[in-house]
Amino acid sequence: MTTRPITICIAALLAASGTAIAAPTVASLTVATKSAAYTPAAAPAPAPKSMSAAEAQPADVHLEALGMGDMLRVSVFRNPELTTEARVSERGTILFPMIGEVSVAGLTPGQAGTLIADKLRSGRYVVNPEVTVSMMQVNSRQVSVLGNVVKPGRYPLDSTTARLTDVIALAGGVGPTGSDEVTIITNRGGKQEKIEVDMAEMFRRGDLTRNISLEPGDTIYVHKAPMVYVYGEVQKGGAYRVEPNMTVMQAIAMGGGITPRGTERGIKISRRDGKSVNRIDANLTDVVQADDVIYVRESLF
Repeated sequence: MTTRPITICIAALLAASGTAIAAPTVASLTVATKSAAYTPAAAPAPAPKSMSAAEAQPADVHLEALGMGDMLRVSVFRNPELTTEARVSERGTILFPMIGEVSVAGLTPGQAGTLIADKLRSGRYVVNPEVTVSMMQVNSRQVSVLGNVVKPGRYPLDSTTARLTDVIALAGGVGPTGSDEVTIITNRGGKQEKIEVDMAEMFRRGDLTRNISLEPGDTIYVHKAPMVYVYGEVQKGGAYRVEPNMTVMQAIAMGGGITPRGTERGIKISRRDGKSVNRIDANLTDVVQADDVIYVRESLF
């Protein structure tokens, strides 16, 4: 730090202004100035790099992307005459008025709308177009649900219905005769794999790692539950699902119970043993097995 003396004659200043003073007074004022080293200004922060469409898209974009066979509806705001319904061709394209063939396969609906809007703008067909692409029917990413569900069929996958339980829910859930055992046939990279899932055990343990993510082309099969058959003097004979440790009494109760003409004595079970069928006496507390046939006889008096 260096100092530079500055002397100001106060008396001279007062004399010039006509003010009388008793004696000249000189005051010295010393001002300190600091010589600091030059510091260059910090370089401006680089502008954030804008992400491309591929970088900005979610990890599960394949469950939102358009594909061959999908039915689309394309709308242009304030231009209803340009509304178009089209199916994505085998080449992954659709035909749109004025701009012709547009490649949309692999794009999300939002990205496809942006692409069409750019083409309309660059061709000066529409000023500041606002394009909306909506999915009318998904055909390119579906899974098959078979077996004992309420509504077997093919169902589309998207980011909200990509897991096993989601698709079974779309199929109406497991049917009355359906089992908790589910088989999924997958095809990953050309390699076929069979996966067995016990949904009841999965929920009982709270282990949702078995609630696997599905891919287009997967097949889900819900097995038939083991059944027990009740007939004779019961209110409602028929086939009923076997529950763990189910007894003869519980099976009869599922059939509405014994009629006033029936009796708890002399109940018979026909049970298959290999190729033969054995007819055995049963107590109400006996545990039933899959495919048992329970007969409740009529009381003799």
